[in-house]
Amino acid sequence: MIRAALLSLALMGGAPALAQDPGTEARAASDRLNRAAALMEAAEGAANRVKALTEVVGAYEDGLEAMREGLRRAAIQEEALSRRLQSREDEIARLLGVLQSMAQSEGPVLLLHPSGPIGTARSGMILSDVTPALETRAAALRAELEEVTVLRQLQQSALDTLREGLQGAQDARTALSQAIADRTDLPRRFVEDPVKTALLVASTETLEGFASGLSQIAVDEVPGSLPGIDARKGSLRLPVEGRILRRAGEADAAGIVRPGILMATRPRALVTTPAPATLRYRGELLDYGNVVILEPQAGLLMVFAGLDVVYGEIGEVLPGGSPIGMMGAPEGETGEDANALLIENEKDAGASRSQTLYIELREDNEPVDPETWFETSEG
Repeated sequence: MIRAALLSLALMGGAPALAQDPGTEARAASDRLNRAAALMEAAEGAANRVKALTEVVGAYEDGLEAMREGLRRAAIQEEALSRRLQSREDEIARLLGVLQSMAQSEGPVLLLHPSGPIGTARSGMILSDVTPALETRAAALRAELEEVTVLRQLQQSALDTLREGLQGAQDARTALSQAIADRTDLPRRFVEDPVKTALLVASTETLEGFASGLSQIAVDEVPGSLPGIDARKGSLRLPVEGRILRRAGEADAAGIVRPGILMATRPRALVTTPAPATLRYRGELLDYGNVVILEPQAGLLMVFAGLDVVYGEIGEVLPGGSPIGMMGAPEGETGEDANALLIENEKDAGASRSQTLYIELREDNEPVDPETWFETSEG
């Protein structure tokens, strides 16, 4: 019923009320994804493909996040508007009936009134007063209908762009993984002894015990250390975009207290080195899942746990901002499209950050609050 009434109102003419905010966001997000696609083309001939493709993946992540947010806001706005129109169905039907009666009535009929000429004059005066108000209400309803239509068209267009962006992001991640596997130009501080590594993992019961035995797995280690990063203490960039779920020393739902922080991240988010560092370990460890341990300077270890994929070779010296792994997809999801296209129905912005990364820092094998090293202010 409401659709028929609103359709009739729409046919009466009038300018549409555009959804400026979601539309502007969608265009800006589309521009970001186009920039990512251009960077992908440029990366084909880049001298440092790993660095170039890391930038491409980051650009895609930013663009996809912006597009998801635009879709979320458009969906919320469209739903609120549709509910408001639905709640006014009776009013709209009555208004449409009055307007249709006025439009179909002929001039001579309007001049007739049972009370005679005086009644006709009075009804004409009342009608002249009411008509502008009716037209104003009709125009407002027509504008709301147009806005719903524009919002629905915007969401469909944005979903098409999102699908293209998802495919581009997946292609970029695949290319990045291959570029990392093919990389041969990184310096190495030592060569890993795989047997000793396996024995250390098997015999370890705590992260502290594992960290204290890391030196045992190194063969022919180059003496010395990388330049210190004490001057950057408190300003290091976090290894992944996200927000802090649990701070150091806070108990989780099971009552377990850990000395690191837990971050909520987007699915398949790229994790990078906060500073140049030696890759001391990568692989599964205890109940932490996939773990990467970096040594940016002597005595300081950075532990990142909960990754789905880990990159690099133990003993390599990685530049700052170098990819060390990637977060996983939500449980039960096997493809990127299935994960991200459901965002059109999400109403909670936090729902898109479904993965968690645990970050622990150890100085001389003693845990320290990671927030003393990282810039963790949230926008």
